[in-house]
Parts: sequence; C-alpha cells; structure tokens
Amino acid sequence: MVEKDYKLYGTKILNLKTREIGLLICLWENKFADKTVDFATCVDKNGNRYNIELDNIRGFEDDF
Repeated sequence: MVEKDYKLYGTKILNLKTREIGLLICLWENKFADKTVDFATCVDKNGNRYNIELDNIRGFEDDF
C-alpha cells in the first residue's frame, strides 16, 4: 500500500510540463524496480485528477 502525505493539500502549483495552474492533493513515493520516485497527485483547473513527478511541479503564488 502506498503511503500518502496530505500536509500540503490545497497548495496552488504550476505544472511545468503544461504550464497550467492546479492544486496539489497529496505526495507519495512510486517505487520502481531500481529506484523510488517522488510523485504528486494534483487537480487541474477543469477538476481532472492526474499524477506527476514532483520534479515537474512547483509552488505558485498570485501577486494581485
């Protein structure tokens, strides 16, 4: 079973692959045969959930 971390739930993120803003749901580790990769589960602006490598997102702030 994958242990998920919800401490950053609701954090606004920027998806570096698509350049779109989304919300972080949780962080978890994806254990491949030879290594462990950190992943995040996020939601895009249309409400679609997706998993992405943690290296491909960053925190985002609005400066209004």
